[in-house]
Amino acid sequence: MRGESAPQGGGEKNGNYLAYVRSFAPPTKHFHNCLRAFTVGGGICCFGQFARVMLENWAHLSGDELAGAVSVVLIFCGCLLTGLGVYDRIGKAAGAGSIVPITGFANSVASPALEFKAEGLITGLAAKMFVVAGPIIVYGVLAGSSVGILYWLLSL
Repeated sequence: MRGESAPQGGGEKNGNYLAYVRSFAPPTKHFHNCLRAFTVGGGICCFGQFARVMLENWAHLSGDELAGAVSVVLIFCGCLLTGLGVYDRIGKAAGAGSIVPITGFANSVASPALEFKAEGLITGLAAKMFVVAGPIIVYGVLAGSSVGILYWLLSL
């Protein structure tokens, strides 16, 4: 039987093992998980809207200044909750509902920085801060620059 290859992955044994593992795994509650993600993500967005209304009325901000101030407030709150260890518990309960808003991005930058702060200010804190978020920042800067150049070229 030269030229014929043996089946990869163990065939029936692999299927039996997967069925055995699934028998011990708890069933996934898709609706419940989606509801929690929607509730927590919506709560974060409601907090952002509350901050927007308060800054609009209290600090009399509008337009880009208001949008920037709200973003700063949400990023600060995300980093603060990460530093206090609260955001991890929110993430365990909410799943994707805590990752999607801007606070999730702040968490992804602050978590590695806190984890590696013992390695020093430069090699730990500064270098590890962008481990997770670095590719996102690079892609965002490149995409934004490309769109800006394209828009500029089209407006000539």
